[in-house]
Amino acid sequence: MSMHANAALAVLLWLAAAPASAAPECPPQGWTRVSLQQLADAGFETLPTGRANTLAPALLACLDHPDPAVRDGIAYTALAAWMRGGQLTTDTVRALQTALYARLDMSDPDGFGRPFAALVLAEVARTDRIAPWMSPADRAGMVERAARYLEGVDDYRGFQPGEGWRHGVAHGADWLMQLSLNPALTDTQRQRILDAVARQAVPEHHAYVFGEPDRLATPVLLLARAGLHDEAGWRAWLVTLRPRVGEADWQDAGWLARRHDLRAFLLSLHVSATRSGDPHVKALLPGLDAALRELP
Repeated sequence: MSMHANAALAVLLWLAAAPASAAPECPPQGWTRVSLQQLADAGFETLPTGRANTLAPALLACLDHPDPAVRDGIAYTALAAWMRGGQLTTDTVRALQTALYARLDMSDPDGFGRPFAALVLAEVARTDRIAPWMSPADRAGMVERAARYLEGVDDYRGFQPGEGWRHGVAHGADWLMQLSLNPALTDTQRQRILDAVARQAVPEHHAYVFGEPDRLATPVLLLARAGLHDEAGWRAWLVTLRPRVGEADWQDAGWLARRHDLRAFLLSLHVSATRSGDPHVKALLPGLDAALRELP
């Protein structure tokens, strides 16, 4: 049996090993917080490929760990390093995708699990762009999953001292960003990404303070670079954002927050489009100028 087949078998055995009622362990069996930190210090890429393929799915249980050093510094960082370094087999990455989708549907009382599942799914999406392995149906399913995840975020906590990052909107935007870079997407799928971004560009009662407008702008800029719309098309899309702010009311905190968020989003797009030398990206500018003029 090949090394890759052995790794894939290990993943399947790990997924099947625990009873359905048993909560996966973090740190995983055979590891301690100290040994994981030692691996982090040495560099996750130093772990032999076979062991990385075994440890990767087990680390998913750490994505909702309350300690950011474990959740972010070990679990996410390890998974990203192995995927970017090409150490995980396609079977392992596919198993991660399935397990991460399930985590998006789980209860997340502390608010860490879903955002970090989305962030790791951004890395899964990247692997398919670098070396395509998803079927068209799988890729379409991921676009819809990512769009629905971003649209559904209602926990707007970003960074909190002692707890680290949640940042659900930003992580969802990063997932859509990786998908936006994929040339295999159809225009319908690209438009679905825009629709999801529009929903969170202007949330109902929250003022962004952790850089979310910039992160949301990134997939839009990438889709513009891909030539999704001409000037008229971008103007038509941007016009749909203004009604989300509502009628001007300078004494209403919700309206002020919505105005703040839309203005920050439009300005982020405008700065990047102005600096860009790509005519497709510059096609955003007439619509952005009009949208900024019309905003109270």
